Amino acid sequence: MRLLLFLAFLVVPVLEIWLLIQVGSVIGGWPTVALLIADSLLGAWLVRREGRRAWRALREALESGRMPDRELADGGLILVGGALLLTPGFFTDIAGFLCVLPFTRPLMRRLGTWFFDRRVKRMAAASPYAQLFPQSFPGAPDAGTGGPGGGGKVVHGEVLREDREA
Repeated sequence: MRLLLFLAFLVVPVLEIWLLIQVGSVIGGWPTVALLIADSLLGAWLVRREGRRAWRALREALESGRMPDRELADGGLILVGGALLLTPGFFTDIAGFLCVLPFTRPLMRRLGTWFFDRRVKRMAAASPYAQLFPQSFPGAPDAGTGGPGGGGKVVHGEVLREDREA
């Protein structure tokens, strides 16, 4: 994960600069700057509009008493998308629009859910508790072996305790 982040912070700016130079050589320097400003303004307007919608949906979900998981994910995506849209560059703007637009946000939400689900399962399997209680962590390497010593079966049962008065 650290290597991925390092490469992202190294590769993305280089790609952004390369694309800006390519677009600038085709349409000119000032039109490129104007295009960046225009998509930042459009992005700011869109983030404001979708942010209000997400806030309204979050309030309605809370008032109805249901868990606002989709609304919270949408709010997070709008926040990330807004940050990407305000970053100068065309690649980050495309990613920002994918996070903010209402018809592409469900796809990004599913992608985020898949990514975080994998990440949480991997972290849970690597935790020290996974070795102590493998039956609670199905993804753990020695799940079903009866514990860190391994080899035995897990017998599910109930402990009965009789308290006797002396």
